[in-house]
Amino acid sequence: MRTGTNPYHPAPHKRPALAVALLTAGALLVSAGCAKEDDAPSAGSSKPRAVKAVEGCGKAAWTDPADLAEGREPARCDKGAPAPRPLDAKKKITIATGTLSAEYVAPLQMAVEKGEFAKEGLDVDLKVLPTPDALPLLAKGDIDAQWAAPEAAVMNGINGGFAIKWVAANYSPPAESHSGLWVRLKKGETADHVPMAGRKVGTMIGKGSVIAYPMGKSLRKHGGGLDKVQFQQLGSADVLTALQNGGVDSAWLLDPVWQKIDGDPKYAFLGGQPLGEPLGGLLFGPNLLHKDVDAGVALLRAYVRTVNTYFRGDYKSDAGFVSELAKLLKVDESILKSTPSLRMDWEIRKGTTDRLQQAYADAGVAEGEKVPESKAVDRSLYAEAVGHRE
Repeated sequence: MRTGTNPYHPAPHKRPALAVALLTAGALLVSAGCAKEDDAPSAGSSKPRAVKAVEGCGKAAWTDPADLAEGREPARCDKGAPAPRPLDAKKKITIATGTLSAEYVAPLQMAVEKGEFAKEGLDVDLKVLPTPDALPLLAKGDIDAQWAAPEAAVMNGINGGFAIKWVAANYSPPAESHSGLWVRLKKGETADHVPMAGRKVGTMIGKGSVIAYPMGKSLRKHGGGLDKVQFQQLGSADVLTALQNGGVDSAWLLDPVWQKIDGDPKYAFLGGQPLGEPLGGLLFGPNLLHKDVDAGVALLRAYVRTVNTYFRGDYKSDAGFVSELAKLLKVDESILKSTPSLRMDWEIRKGTTDRLQQAYADAGVAEGEKVPESKAVDRSLYAEAVGHRE
């Protein structure tokens, strides 16, 4: 379903996700002309940049990356902050995204609609591309950024030396959300403990997706694991049907599909994405990491300002804004209202890429040595945007 709020809805694509992840990683490693970190210009984000205090962005504009508390308040500046600092010359930026209709893309859409990117001197083009197709273009510098996640293919590409980094997060789910792993209970079973080893799991998401991490976490709580269950990949319209008719024992259900069985005693919710820990967001390639860091900071400044201005707290409590958002995303307003507001969050938690890579290893889709966080994550650009000094 393309109109839900989970960022990991795959765009229409016929290739199996596991094969896509592995083939994409291979394409990244051999693609001629891709920029590697060793080949990048020296004037990149690795060099110290002057970070100035930003009006409207105080202590609340930065949280300790090591804070994994589920109730952690996401970082926030005042509305309208950080203020624009237009580039000397207008800059064209292309951002790839798998969809333009999912709620998690709303800050990008709204930043274009409200002119927040334009205020920075950026002409931003949001280009719909499936993640496997966009990654090689990002690595080569043919596109500037990607709204995606550090999936297995991304980490495998970074492991090969390419200048791709996760530079800003997107959201974490609200506590009320039950998007995640659901199981059909057998006779005598309760939601407290459901033996998952050996069961068949239906999912539209491959093992190389970031969802492997929370799925594995939920499975382990119930005696299972990514290596102890059978996966059956299904289309978005078939996952719930297969769970209901016995085709699979459990399934990863996205927003708002899970609401159709929520409260039904025949089913139990085992867990979803960790609260307070975003699993996706903006990936930068060599263009914004090294060649034009000022433009990269400007893009993040506009993104952060959009979150602070339009997506604070329960933004769906404003009926007028929900209507505007539904029109912008071209989704049914009733669907948008049916799920709680996302916790929009630009900050990346410490250790997330380590936990993701462990899940990929457990699922058998990791290649090469583990990528250290310093090679996969760069928090310095959004830190500069909000005036945070380490």
